[in-house]
Amino acid sequence: MTRHVRLGVNIDHVATVRNARGGAHPDPARAAEQALAAGADGITAHLREDRRHITDADIDILSALCRRANRPLNLEMAVTDEMLAIALRHKPHAACLVPERREEVTTEGGLAVAGFEPRIQPVVKALADAGVRVSLFIEPSEEQVTAAAAVGAQVVEFHTGRYCHLSGADRAIEFKRLQAAATQAHALGLEVHAGHGLDYATAATILDIPEIVELNIGHFLIGEAVFTGLDAAIRRMRAAMDAALSVQGA
Repeated sequence: MTRHVRLGVNIDHVATVRNARGGAHPDPARAAEQALAAGADGITAHLREDRRHITDADIDILSALCRRANRPLNLEMAVTDEMLAIALRHKPHAACLVPERREEVTTEGGLAVAGFEPRIQPVVKALADAGVRVSLFIEPSEEQVTAAAAVGAQVVEFHTGRYCHLSGADRAIEFKRLQAAATQAHALGLEVHAGHGLDYATAATILDIPEIVELNIGHFLIGEAVFTGLDAAIRRMRAAMDAALSVQGA
């Protein structure tokens, strides 16, 4: 039986384009509707502290939209009191705790969980107690996986940016690191997701890691949508993932 890996589509950068000149176009909610219609299993959105793309109003609309569609909203959020309060008010299907620095262009690495357990564990507990599935966006390292399990996370999402940017032998080494971390996470009872920097090719090859059950992809798909349309970009990604999985199941 061919395994199914969920595809979460991050619509942040539709909001980035909208905010570049103000107004309401293009609408992230419309992008979310199209993504779900095209085969996305869920929607991901990152409400940053500086509101550089997704806004509070967007989260209000996306929460309602995903509930109506009976599809999960994955809220990416920094480990702050403000973001915890917002997440507890909306109670999305899932919350992914991510690192955040105001000066970064995009998320540049995984969340440092090891060494910061006393700060992260209460946030994880508060979300879990509210019925929110908690994910930690981390580097694929033994130390971070161990810490993620210790603070009570249900899911780890491995940062695949380094893997995507490397080539040749260096990429092969990074793949083995991801593979080992996924094996460890699964053994500890953690669900394994992956994301950041993935395109059609790398999304397909990363699925050679059998523990991965979800990919979250945004920037690449929104970029491709400029040329092919969002529907076509998502359908092609879904097809690339399914083709890779069918080869494994053959």
